Amino acid sequence: MTAVKNLLSASLVAFAALGSLSTHAADVTIGAVFPLSGPNATYGDIFGSGANLAAEHVNADKLIDGKLTIQYEDSQALPQQGVIAMNKLVNVSKVPYVLSAFTGVSKAISTTASRTKTVAINGGGVGPDLAELGPYFWNIIPLANYEVKAVLPYLIKERNMKRFVLVYVDDPLGEGIRKELSDSLPKIGGELVEALSVPATAQQFSGIAARVRSANPDVIYIASYGSQQSQIVKQFRDNGIKQQFVSYTAFSTPELNALPEAKGAYYTSQNVDWNSTDPVTKRFVDDYKKKYNKMPTAYIANYYNAVRLFGLLAHELEKQGKPITGENLLAQRIQTKTFDLVGGKVTFAENGTVISPMQINEIDGADGKVVSVIAE
Repeated sequence: MTAVKNLLSASLVAFAALGSLSTHAADVTIGAVFPLSGPNATYGDIFGSGANLAAEHVNADKLIDGKLTIQYEDSQALPQQGVIAMNKLVNVSKVPYVLSAFTGVSKAISTTASRTKTVAINGGGVGPDLAELGPYFWNIIPLANYEVKAVLPYLIKERNMKRFVLVYVDDPLGEGIRKELSDSLPKIGGELVEALSVPATAQQFSGIAARVRSANPDVIYIASYGSQQSQIVKQFRDNGIKQQFVSYTAFSTPELNALPEAKGAYYTSQNVDWNSTDPVTKRFVDDYKKKYNKMPTAYIANYYNAVRLFGLLAHELEKQGKPITGENLLAQRIQTKTFDLVGGKVTFAENGTVISPMQINEIDGADGKVVSVIAE
């Protein structure tokens, strides 16, 4: 009898363990390759705040059967480190979906994404060639060619600013913006009078400032990111350069918006009405302000949307009894077509990139202000 009891007890323990494993198996982990250390770590904090809030909302809404978690790996914003991080996420953790950032890192990890049929989704890098990395690489941010094209007519036709100097980081992002300015400016009456490249690690710009003064432009377009862009702005102003600064979404960081020398600078981003009564947008803004005591930015919305998009796709796959794999996520995205995300309904182009209305923002030392909205 004792033997029977022991056997029954062992069976119950095994059954309970099996039930526990079954519950755990429904949990889902996705990955994120973000800079968590180094001079660009501030972006990891910014991106992660949006991604984490979305994961909280996905879990609160029970969009998937189990719990959604995000495993973060440090890219340091460097392609080689990004590949190491991506390989860990894909080969060890077996995640089906990875959040990516920075043009160089995104290009570096795209080969692994394509080979393993893992979705990589970018909400921060804007190099135009990110639209050409294959079906498993998606962009939930408008790319640099759209950002540049959005701001040029405003500057040239409405502000009569025609002479441009570009200061750009020597990497795929900077090169993409240089090419777009070179191609677009002559077509609408502008001129790129000088294009000055700087190494990604550079922090001293007095020599570059002298060349900018000599060129005497109307506009200085800065294609950089992280602490470098703040140093460029500060040192240029310290060197007596007074012309208009213009940039892309990277200028939306809190550090730059609080920099006195950056006041009056313009930067582009996708258009989001933070006062919208749309339920998805309102919930995001209200909960972000409650959690962080400040307004969100476009970058934060992008990574919230990237995680919410995963939740919506995974929800549909589970309804159909399909496993949550990169291949099935891609097929479901193509089938669903339109998604309710922060900012409104979003549709992906065939190349996996969103195209959305853009806005031009002015840094004013407070929360910033929108000076122009450009339709698609």
